[in-house]
Amino acid sequence: MKIAVDAMGGDDAPGPIVHGAIEAARDLGVEPILVGDEAEINKALARHQIKGLPLSVVHATQRVTMDEAPSSVVRKKRDSSIWVATRLVKEGKAVAVISAGNTGASMAAGLFNLRPLSGVERPAIATPLPTLTGTAIMIDVGANVDCKPNHLLQFAIMGKIYAEEIFGISNPRVGLLSIGGEESKGNELTKEVFKLLKKSGLRFIGNVEGGDVYSGGADVIVCDGFTGNVALKISEGLSDAMIQFLKKEILASTTGKLGYALLKSSFSRFRKKVDYAEYGGAPLLGLDGISIICHGHSSSLAIKNAIRVAKESHERGVNFHIKEQIEAQMRRDTEA
Repeated sequence: MKIAVDAMGGDDAPGPIVHGAIEAARDLGVEPILVGDEAEINKALARHQIKGLPLSVVHATQRVTMDEAPSSVVRKKRDSSIWVATRLVKEGKAVAVISAGNTGASMAAGLFNLRPLSGVERPAIATPLPTLTGTAIMIDVGANVDCKPNHLLQFAIMGKIYAEEIFGISNPRVGLLSIGGEESKGNELTKEVFKLLKKSGLRFIGNVEGGDVYSGGADVIVCDGFTGNVALKISEGLSDAMIQFLKKEILASTTGKLGYALLKSSFSRFRKKVDYAEYGGAPLLGLDGISIICHGHSSSLAIKNAIRVAKESHERGVNFHIKEQIEAQMRRDTEA
């Protein structure tokens, strides 16, 4: 199974990107195609033992920086690593594309080259979140700032399928992110979405407040991309701050240092639980192809896990199930 990897995307590329691809080739039975500056990629490859591993390199003359506008990728950078990697999926030379680079560029390359699946109005980014009972999927977390009610209904369907196929959650509970649990709470968008979800056939449990996101009460949390991205960034910042707060308090006294020695394994498990690297990346669901968007600070472990997610998405037919259920929803709407 060949997976295209944008080797030049990410804050520290290509080093950790190449390393993650090597680990995936060694452990996951995939064939990563590293796309980008051939000389830089080969230099990074030379630091590792890769004899016998199914790795290949496709040269791309351009790279996209984190601050570039997505539109510039479409107009001026069609030989950039993210564009060329996405084209490999379009041409059937790879089953998925992975990038830790500019998120807007990944979305633009995906939308232009792969196009949405039949019936999908807006692709959306889904991200896994750790909860007290397991894992929840939040969708959308940044692809769509302004949404219509039917867009969020489709997000719910796509998030439900992703939770089922990748995380093994049977009949996921779908919640709508809002400012109160009552049906009357929220803005006009959430009130309209509530009505659609209520009659959708999904296992809709109602509104979910921000304070309940991590409780485990919902398996899929639906929102527009603006709200979801703010919630995600606050969560990431809080997680990092909590770790720093704990470290500061522990090191402030001898008693704290002794306590840390006894609880070191517990702190390690906590860090692993909230580390985005363990989840790999966030899929841009709804495209006619698999696209996984990774954090800009992605480590080799994050890249390896993103490739794992791409492999599982292909093997379990996530896109087939999305297309099937979106079309079924469209038929129900027509008949209603």
